[in-house]
Amino acid sequence: SREPPARGRMKFAPLAAALAVLVAPAAGVQVVRANGNARAPGTIKTVVTALQTMLDDSKKEGDTETDLYTKFKSYCDDNEKEKTESVESLTKQIGLLENEIQDVQANNGGLSMDVAGLKKDMATNEEARNMAEGMRKKEKEAFDADEADLVAAIDQMKQAVNLLADIGADQSLAASAAHSKFMAGYSPGGAAMLKLQSSVSKALVAATAFLSPQQRQTLDSFLQTKGPLNGVYVAQSGGVVGILKNMRETFKSNLEQARSTETAAVEAHGKFMQTKTEEFDTMKASFDKKQTTMGGNDGDLATKKTQLGDAIQQKADDEEFLGKLQEMCTGKLEDYEKRSALRAEEQAAIAKAIAILNSDQAAGAFDKVAATGTGAKSFVQLARSSSSSSSARSEARRYLQKLGLEHKSVRLARIAGLLALGNPFTQVFDSIKEMKVTIEMEAKQDLEQKTWCVDERTESIQGIEAKYAQSTELKTAISTLETTIKDPETGLIKMIGDDETSLEVNSKAQSDETDARRAEHQDYQENVANCVEADSILRKAIHTLEEYYKKEADALDEALGFIQQDPAPPETWTGDFKGQKEGGHNVVGMLESILADTGREEDAAHSSEQASQVAYEDSMETLKKEEADTREGLAKKKKQLAEAKLELMEKREDLDKTEEETIAIFRFLERIRPGCDFIKANFDTRQANRKTETKALDKAVTLLQGTPAYASAKAKDEELKQGTCAETCKADAAHVDCKACLAKVSVPGFCAGHPETAGC
Repeated sequence: SREPPARGRMKFAPLAAALAVLVAPAAGVQVVRANGNARAPGTIKTVVTALQTMLDDSKKEGDTETDLYTKFKSYCDDNEKEKTESVESLTKQIGLLENEIQDVQANNGGLSMDVAGLKKDMATNEEARNMAEGMRKKEKEAFDADEADLVAAIDQMKQAVNLLADIGADQSLAASAAHSKFMAGYSPGGAAMLKLQSSVSKALVAATAFLSPQQRQTLDSFLQTKGPLNGVYVAQSGGVVGILKNMRETFKSNLEQARSTETAAVEAHGKFMQTKTEEFDTMKASFDKKQTTMGGNDGDLATKKTQLGDAIQQKADDEEFLGKLQEMCTGKLEDYEKRSALRAEEQAAIAKAIAILNSDQAAGAFDKVAATGTGAKSFVQLARSSSSSSSARSEARRYLQKLGLEHKSVRLARIAGLLALGNPFTQVFDSIKEMKVTIEMEAKQDLEQKTWCVDERTESIQGIEAKYAQSTELKTAISTLETTIKDPETGLIKMIGDDETSLEVNSKAQSDETDARRAEHQDYQENVANCVEADSILRKAIHTLEEYYKKEADALDEALGFIQQDPAPPETWTGDFKGQKEGGHNVVGMLESILADTGREEDAAHSSEQASQVAYEDSMETLKKEEADTREGLAKKKKQLAEAKLELMEKREDLDKTEEETIAIFRFLERIRPGCDFIKANFDTRQANRKTETKALDKAVTLLQGTPAYASAKAKDEELKQGTCAETCKADAAHVDCKACLAKVSVPGFCAGHPETAGC
């Protein structure tokens, strides 16, 4: 705190205070008994000396207490500064830790949602792979069964064709040499012939499962014919061989196509599984990384919460200590100011008592009372000397006492007391010089005090105006920050709530769209699998019919051309064989139409799947971007909120501090008001009194220096200074004999250095 400069105080105190001092026995002073027996130590001079000692002790005690309070104040200021800085630092640290904790919690929330999504996607991926494996297994089983059937059918066709060829199905005469050659060992009723007939029949019966009704009828007719196999060969077998060969080629083509389809399906399945496995591995790596990050965040969160708790506790402890410190320091300041005021009043009372005891009135009264005197000389008695010196000294004493009473000057009264005691002139003149120096110092101190008061009041008023402006600015800033934080429409709290709601809606939209896309994709896979299977079946059927009808006419014409007619056949049909060709072509057309529709349906499914996937990816990209933008904006808003809260807290603290500083300035002005008002009101009077005191002292010096006693005393001082040279110098002090004697050199030697001296 700012303190006024030290200055000499005018000792004005109530008469009652002075009388109280006089009534109380002074330290080291014996009270004079009524009978006057114990006298020596109880003089007024002794009382004045005791009062002066008390005044000096009071000043020393004041200086000691000032030093002690200065150290105490330094302790208060240092600790208050340290704890205030600690509280401010901890407040900022708490704000930062709360912000960091919010960020970690928000990050963990996002990571938790990501981990849940990855877990769900990994489960879906694994389910899709399991489903693909199941479908592939079923397709493989179906292929193996079809392949086995086709291989068996081809083998049976081959056996039938070979057997028919072996028995000479291309021969026309039963009795020919070739027939005899081929039929050697096959008697009509023999076991070999029966075995051959059984093998051919078995192969042909197996083949009928793949024939049209007309072809089946032809084969049945062939199998039921007894002639060729009972010894008379009939060329009907030639047409049957043609049919069987065509069917065998068809089966071979179907087998090749089935194997190609199976190879393509295996390749597609492998690529699908590879893609899904890579997707799963990528998701698993991301899942593990996010889990690890969440674990690390949990550790950081626990650490930061511990740090936050410690900071809050430390801040509370520092604030409690600061409160106690301020209360203690304020109490000590009030006590110090009270003690200083009481000490100032005490010193003023003692000084006033000294002035009263040294007054002319007191001197006259004490002179007439035995209890206040000591015999030869009292401090108010005039020394008995020559009448002229006594008169001059009395005039000077009375003049100083008169001015001392008029201007209440202790200094003039003290000099008057010295004159009354008859002190040597040198002591009086030295005291006058000291007092003039003191007067000049006090005048300088009063000027410094006045200047200090003017400057401090001006500076304080300017400080109050600046604090008012600062308070207004801080209140405006606080209002703006509160609006920024709490406005129901545009406040950060409202916007953060909106962003968090948007994130929840966005997350639900992503989850719903992912579920819908997964269901659509599963439907697509099933639909495509059905289309592929239908396409394969339709192509097999169409290929079988087309291959058959393409060769049927020539094969049947050739077969029928070789059939031997009985001599008297019964009535049968006329014209060429037509069979179900027309219906078959219609069926093929229908199958081709269905196949085309199936292809279009599969293409539509592919197109729809592709479009749905593109739309899903676009939608997810939009949602992900919205989520990222929202999270980025949310993080910025949370950071802005933390900064705004911290700034708001700092502004409020600054406002409190500013208001406290304003109050402190008012208190400071109130504290310096008595002293400053006094110096302002009495400065001119005090300066005038000092001028009067100085003139009075100068006049006293002039009066004293004009007395014969002063001249005699001065001459005696000169004689004392001349010592052994006094007789030599008595005649003429300016003569070379005196000068040389005083310089303790010879006359010629002194003249050599000072030729202008008289007598050289």
